[in-house]
Amino acid sequence: MLARSLLISTCISSALAFAPVNTVHRPTSSLSVAVDTSDIKNGLTVELDGEPYKVLNFSIMKQARGAAKTTIKFKNLKRGTTIENTYRSGEKFETAEITRKPSQYTYEDESGNYYFMDMESFEEVMVESKNVEDQKDWISEGMELDLIYFKGEVIEVRVPSPFVFEVVETEPNVKGNTSQGYTKPAVLSCGATISVPGFVEQGSMIKVDTEKGEYIERI
Repeated sequence: MLARSLLISTCISSALAFAPVNTVHRPTSSLSVAVDTSDIKNGLTVELDGEPYKVLNFSIMKQARGAAKTTIKFKNLKRGTTIENTYRSGEKFETAEITRKPSQYTYEDESGNYYFMDMESFEEVMVESKNVEDQKDWISEGMELDLIYFKGEVIEVRVPSPFVFEVVETEPNVKGNTSQGYTKPAVLSCGATISVPGFVEQGSMIKVDTEKGEYIERI
């Protein structure tokens, strides 16, 4: 408990004393609005049967006769399960009413639960591992990110994208290797491994698309 208190106190002091390199937005709320199949896009969160579902991917099948059909794969953000449904063109949905709160990651306990500090209230927030699964490779101690709430419950952890990381491990660039498109694996400060251009060296700071897990540029 003492170690936990010291860690949280350190995070609070850091948050107050320094402006972060990677910024997180202030708390915002998204009201529920009506959309139809033409508005569907990857990452959109809708409410189905009273629960939040995130669009993972979708496809549109045009027919010789009749309206096109849209097949959507959803992830239930409360249960972690996925479903796939097909809808007629123009069918309507309600977007989920969610709240985004800037928070700071502090630690993971022995049970795999993740703990964050609300950047507004400085209260500690526990999030179950199932709600962090998709983002855990990008999270590192002290990182500022967003917790997504639905009806007062955290349903998702959202890491800012793009985000700047340090390359902590990668093979040295081979002198004279100028082959177009040459890439190599690199381990980032958060623990994730991505492909980077051959000229990127250990210690480099790079900008990464955390949604796609792709290198953008060297800083």
